[in-house]
Amino acid sequence: MENVVILGSTGSIGIQGLSVIEEQKNFAPFALVGGSNVDLLIEQAKKALPKWAIIYDDTKLDILKAGLNGLAVKVASGETAIHEVIANEESHIILGAISGFAGLKFIMTAIQAKKKIALANKETLVAGGDYILDLIRKNKILLTPVDSEHSAIFQCLQGQQNALNKILLTASGGPFRDCSDEFLKAVTPEMALQHPNWSMGNKITIDSATLANKGLEVIEAHYLFNCSYDKIDVVIHRESIVHSMIELTDTSVLGQMGYPSMKGPILYGLSYPERLPVPWPSLDLAKIGSLHFSKPKSSFRVLPLAFEAGKEGAMAPIIYNGANEVAVDLFLKKKISFLGIANLIEDALENVERIKIDSYESIIYADECTREYALNKVGE
Repeated sequence: MENVVILGSTGSIGIQGLSVIEEQKNFAPFALVGGSNVDLLIEQAKKALPKWAIIYDDTKLDILKAGLNGLAVKVASGETAIHEVIANEESHIILGAISGFAGLKFIMTAIQAKKKIALANKETLVAGGDYILDLIRKNKILLTPVDSEHSAIFQCLQGQQNALNKILLTASGGPFRDCSDEFLKAVTPEMALQHPNWSMGNKITIDSATLANKGLEVIEAHYLFNCSYDKIDVVIHRESIVHSMIELTDTSVLGQMGYPSMKGPILYGLSYPERLPVPWPSLDLAKIGSLHFSKPKSSFRVLPLAFEAGKEGAMAPIIYNGANEVAVDLFLKKKISFLGIANLIEDALENVERIKIDSYESIIYADECTREYALNKVGE
């Protein structure tokens, strides 16, 4: 039995991760960590009965205590409590499902505590890059990717690491994959939040609509699989059945398929190198009938900007990520347009002053500088 800490248990990945743990006898929920959705955290803790239930928002602690009163579940709040439960000797696996740059500091603690990490947080490697990879190697950490695309690549690469020629990252294309440039000018947050295939949180859903999500995945794939950007291609695949593919040196292409669900990648990330039986249905290709693939449209400028940032390296991916997070938040608040997201990222990449990235503090500083610049730019 392995004890799992779910960072972000009230988010989309966290909810599905808890469901996976409940279906398996191999894992137990040691700690559920939520951000501010205390009602859902209480509901989860009542059902799963973890040893710890922790809310990041200190102002919600009394509500959490009252909601779990009388149960054998310890409660706490705040950043310090989260770091402590990650480092606790009774925790074995950390499922990193906190969205955005905010998840990086907790993954750092997991690395330093030498925990197995099932990573769903793209921004850890996008912003942390070589610095985080060096820490993972030095601490001999087993890190498994939980993103459906990176999990697919990871699975296809088993026994094939030395024969990799190209990575083929698939993308649903989001709700606007077939829309004209003129249509994109009038996209509202309500429209962008209607994803055709996946159920995700607001930020990731908007990222999918702009293809920023795929841009982040391109940078993450570069670091995870030591693959040059010239050998990473993005392919629009509207059915989201083929989760990603690799091309080998003999031009053979291997892909991993499954229904659009995060439960498979989560389970493999937790159980690797084992494969465990599951209660969900098998893939019915005859019922699906056909699969379609195409190239991304040039109007989705956020994606090529990710390649540019990745190739520059160092601070550029931090700028890309930070500017995107600010831009998405402003778009959801209707302060910039849908196409303004790409404009703000491009402007930040061109104008934010670079610093040397050689420590955790330098990563934090670079991110802060980027966000300050982006907010000031929109303010102007």
